[in-house]
Amino acid sequence: MFDSTSPWWSDAVIYQVYPRSFRDSNSDGIGDLQGVIAGLPYLSALGVDAIWLSPFFKTPNKDGGYDVSDPRDVDSMYGTVADAQALIGQAHELGIKVIFDIVPNHFSSEHVWFKEALSSEPGSLERARFHFAEGKGEGGNTPPNNWESLFNGPAWSRVFEKDGKPGQWYLHLFDSSQPDLNWENTEVREDFEKTIRFWLDKGLDGFRIDVAHGMFKSDITQDHRDPKALTRALRVDLGGMDLEVRKALLSDIPFFGQPGSHDIYRAWRKIFDSYEQP
Repeated sequence: MFDSTSPWWSDAVIYQVYPRSFRDSNSDGIGDLQGVIAGLPYLSALGVDAIWLSPFFKTPNKDGGYDVSDPRDVDSMYGTVADAQALIGQAHELGIKVIFDIVPNHFSSEHVWFKEALSSEPGSLERARFHFAEGKGEGGNTPPNNWESLFNGPAWSRVFEKDGKPGQWYLHLFDSSQPDLNWENTEVREDFEKTIRFWLDKGLDGFRIDVAHGMFKSDITQDHRDPKALTRALRVDLGGMDLEVRKALLSDIPFFGQPGSHDIYRAWRKIFDSYEQP
């Protein structure tokens, strides 16, 4: 039974929109925010309560837009911030709530922060926003640990320092163009709160959190007992793993489900609660 005192999202019907393929408003072959706006009457006719938009933020688009180079700007292929705000307003006129993706696990390597990190010294405040570490073995030629990327291969890439020599390594659980953020860093937390307020100020109703369980990592100097098997366990599309073996691997993941994430989300909840919820 519907409870009018429950939050709207507790029993809402939510329709996912992938802007790039939903509707193209200017015939350039790429869907855009104006196309989503044009499709709102159709979505309203379906009777949905809310729409969730996959990322349309500024991006080099190496991972379908989940490599965000500026979460407070709209990529030109999709439109402008004004288009995003117009979408929210027109959806609300039709009684539709709007949810955007937010990607807290990593930024794009094109984000200004990572560019600053690459041009800064090891141990700098700029590098502290990410997970940089010295390599192991002779000359630091071996990654800091043996973790694997979910996109296959090592979860670490080495950078060249300002003197042109190979230097530290940075962690990326996904593509090498997606350096993981360090959520122990206060600056990272404050920047995401700024992003949340930026979109809430424009009327946004909520966020879908990408890789919500992956923000905190255990000791990044420690190897995993079987990194290849762990990757296989996490990627169910690979198949072919004994259920009990898979359960054992998933019970102890050094980079997912670590303590800390819930504290972040409680802080975000307080921000949402400070805005009037229609």
